[in-house]
Amino acid sequence: MTGRVKGRGTGQNEVGRFERLSYEAVDDGWGVDDGELEVRRTDVTDETVTKVVTRNSSPDVPFDRSVNPYRGCEHGCIYCFARPSHAFLGLSPGLDFETRLIARPNAAQALERALRRKGYTPDVLAIGTNTDAYQPIEKDRRIMRGILQVLQRFRHPVSVVTKGCLIERDIDILGDMAADTLASASISVTTLDSKLARQMEPRVPSPARRLKTIERLAVAGIPVRISVSPLIPGLTDHELEAILQAGRDAGATAASTINLRLPGEVSDLFQDWLARDVPGQADKVMRRVRQAHGGRDYDATFGHRMRGTGPHAELMRQRFRSVCKRIGLAEHLPRLRNDLFMRPAQAGDQLSLF
Repeated sequence: MTGRVKGRGTGQNEVGRFERLSYEAVDDGWGVDDGELEVRRTDVTDETVTKVVTRNSSPDVPFDRSVNPYRGCEHGCIYCFARPSHAFLGLSPGLDFETRLIARPNAAQALERALRRKGYTPDVLAIGTNTDAYQPIEKDRRIMRGILQVLQRFRHPVSVVTKGCLIERDIDILGDMAADTLASASISVTTLDSKLARQMEPRVPSPARRLKTIERLAVAGIPVRISVSPLIPGLTDHELEAILQAGRDAGATAASTINLRLPGEVSDLFQDWLARDVPGQADKVMRRVRQAHGGRDYDATFGHRMRGTGPHAELMRQRFRSVCKRIGLAEHLPRLRNDLFMRPAQAGDQLSLF
């Protein structure tokens, strides 16, 4: 079990799985004072991209294209399924994932080039599917806002998933697009317990603040979904009904939930966190996780990885469907339009006479 790092989800920083060499920190006697938490600052490196739209063919998700303005995520959610992706950069899925971030400052320009390509067919662009576009560094970087401005000009549909309240800054764009059924948002709330949320998601706004974001988006006419994701068996699953009701009261019109996923390095990181922060529930949580994945920490099989199997997983699905039906939450947000897509004129274009 590792020590804490102030404001971070984990203190572990094992090298990525593709690295030939590993290293181990050793206390040389010049460390921090007893009881003082280590501080790790956020380091951001810029990456110039030529391609920013990622395609996927997974049957588990309702979209085939996405954009990620950042790699790594300062939110530091200990359960984040995207952590293993940092190993492809030669970095650790642990502390590096939260502190060594990659920003894509030309993402908006790369997106515009993609939308202007002959033969491009529009459909819903998902943002926030890997790392959060509204993590803290977006306040100064404004990469996500630039992306939305491009989508607004092209009248291209977009769906945003986030835990970040900074999305409120872009209500002017999202609200304008939503008026033409071109934008929707999903706000993730994993627990209503502010202490537990701070432990699991150290740099994410509090649950109450996220519910306020749902309210402000809804008031602006933006369709909002409350996402109870991940649902952690034995730790947060007892809150399912309360979270859905709170989301509905705030203005959400649809809901979703995804079971906890522990791919790759996430399993060890999460179990280390359990032992450190909620030791009394660690055994129960992992026992139920394994029951839902055939005795393993994770089963990546399509159709299974986000749902799980077994009595407990099925009970969660029944509870979810029951409460959504009772309080009037839909399973899906209204389908966004893709028939309004247009390429705005640019310098040098031949204009039509008609």
